[in-house]
Amino acid sequence: MERGHQDDFDRQDRIEVRANGPLEGAVAIGGAKNSVLKLMAACLLTEGTFVIRNVPDIHDVAVMADVLRAMGVSVSRVGDALTIERPEAIIPEAPYALTEQLRASTAVLGPLLAGIGHARVALPGGDDFGPRPIDMHIAGLEAIGCRFEISGGDVHAAADNLVGNSVLLEYPSVGATENVMMAAVRAKGTTVIDNAAREPEIADLAGFLNHMGGHVIGAGTSTITVDGVEELRPVEYTVVSDRIEAATFMAALGVATGEITLVGARLDHMAILCRKLGEMGVRTSSDPDGVWAMCSGRLRSADVSTLPYPGLPTDCKPLLVAMLSVAEGVGIVTENLFSGRFRYVDELVRMGADIRTEGHHAVIRGVDRLSGAPVRASDIRAGAALVVAGLAADGITVVSDPHHIDRGYEDFAGKLSALGADVCHERPGD
Repeated sequence: MERGHQDDFDRQDRIEVRANGPLEGAVAIGGAKNSVLKLMAACLLTEGTFVIRNVPDIHDVAVMADVLRAMGVSVSRVGDALTIERPEAIIPEAPYALTEQLRASTAVLGPLLAGIGHARVALPGGDDFGPRPIDMHIAGLEAIGCRFEISGGDVHAAADNLVGNSVLLEYPSVGATENVMMAAVRAKGTTVIDNAAREPEIADLAGFLNHMGGHVIGAGTSTITVDGVEELRPVEYTVVSDRIEAATFMAALGVATGEITLVGARLDHMAILCRKLGEMGVRTSSDPDGVWAMCSGRLRSADVSTLPYPGLPTDCKPLLVAMLSVAEGVGIVTENLFSGRFRYVDELVRMGADIRTEGHHAVIRGVDRLSGAPVRASDIRAGAALVVAGLAADGITVVSDPHHIDRGYEDFAGKLSALGADVCHERPGD
């Protein structure tokens, strides 16, 4: 490598990982990224001052805050609490410069249509693991009286009168379920969403809307009923804990061994995941502070298939692939939700993993140890999985582009280090 290129690499933002273990102690699990972004969007439904607590200090929250600020909404943070002040008059537009960074920015469509009656939202970006079109969002909102036109990369939407209706989703899309819920809460009459997403974050949003004075029942089941109301009010609310962050630390425990407590985590939100982890050798149980987990030996292989909640979440798949890379035996992983979400596998193979992919399937033959190597994060969970893999690799694993990890994890390296892992996030200028 030429000296100039080496200097550029030395100045890169990166995470360095060395194998270490066992992990011990307690780690605080923050509020769910996939919930708080939607709660922030829901604040557009009515004017006033909201306070949302247990908010992780992560990049995606900062971007969503900027989306709201671009509309004229005030957003400030003190500790883990966001204060969001929505004035009477706002600009119902989300510019591409922001939406390209955050796929969840589409969540502003429903509340803008319900609260203002029109919206212009640039088509979003986000993680790079295949297309996730918003067709179902549009179809669901059209069913209750919204009109759409897509031109110039923007979604132009209007709603003169929202009227409750039956909405059947072709697939239990989380985003479509949330957008329809947020719009239907201000519609005239009753909206019934069938084949709705069942994730805990859906139930959290329903709780937020109900605290505002909405009437949403059935969240967490495949049928959600929303009775429209004429008025909503601003509220204070605490975000549910992040089950994917909890899963990440359990994955780290699996490859490094040890015993940890996941403070604030909820076992009932991870039942099938914990059952699968149990097959692999990670013991879990409820604890007064959250969830207790222990792993005392080498992991065992298992077969894994991603499915909509309550099935194994696709966000956990990269973590499970990293675990299976050093497990005893052969495991088969099937991705049923998104295409292109095996792009991190090449990075694990660089570390010595024995993985073969074909279409939606990956066959992983566990090896005794991985080897440290320079690797690159391609999205939030892939980046976290590479850090986890580094805990079972000889030598030094250097993960570049860790800004992806910062999108979804608050002080990931610091939390792992506090449990005894040898992980360091080096930033330019540190």
